[in-house]
Amino acid sequence: MNWILLIIAGLFEVAFAACLGKAKETTGIESTYWYIGFFICLGISMGLLLKVTQHLPIGTAYAVWTGIGAVGTVLIGILVFKEPATFWRLFFITTLIISIVGLKVVSH
Repeated sequence: MNWILLIIAGLFEVAFAACLGKAKETTGIESTYWYIGFFICLGISMGLLLKVTQHLPIGTAYAVWTGIGAVGTVLIGILVFKEPATFWRLFFITTLIISIVGLKVVSH
């Protein structure tokens, strides 16, 4: 269950990064709504991370959380914000995914 919560926390990290990107693209009240979404997602993500670190090693939990956030944010950048999908970006994202899975496999 803690691993599922950690994955959800990582997905909310992606969501708060995406909210920042959308807030940058908008103005006025719409921008305010994106900032509110940012703070809500940030709170949920941090709260879940706090909860899972009570049961999982902090080094592993934090690395997996940031890894999910990094991979997800790069993918959102490519798919939503039209950032370049170069070979090297995709190559290093793939190695990051392999590393996250590796940490899960070797954690007790």
